[in-house]
Amino acid sequence: MTEYVVLLPGDESTWEAATADERAATYARHEEFARLLAERGHRVTGGAELTHSRTARTVRRAPDGTTTVTDGPYAETVEQLSGFYLVESDDLDDLLEICALLVDADGGVEVRETVAYEEDPA
Repeated sequence: MTEYVVLLPGDESTWEAATADERAATYARHEEFARLLAERGHRVTGGAELTHSRTARTVRRAPDGTTTVTDGPYAETVEQLSGFYLVESDDLDDLLEICALLVDADGGVEVRETVAYEEDPA
């Protein structure tokens, strides 16, 4: 099986302003996503909802070798990574079809294959 990461970007201000019903509808879509994955032979191996990007810390190294730590996300954009799933699958096309459940009218979902490293035989 191949492992994929399903990246969930979003506008954090929209989520913060969402009503309880709107949040419940979003969580229901995620439950349906998980149900369909299992039903169709995909396997979730990990994932999490992430805290607001204002809690992020970014570590950078300068050309002189010194490091700095700053508050906030790596990229200053409206959309930030809000969560992710790790999914094992033998059928990328079907996985992408199921991922469509998570797409909002104004957003998208990014799906990427993870890099598989072979173990050292020694």
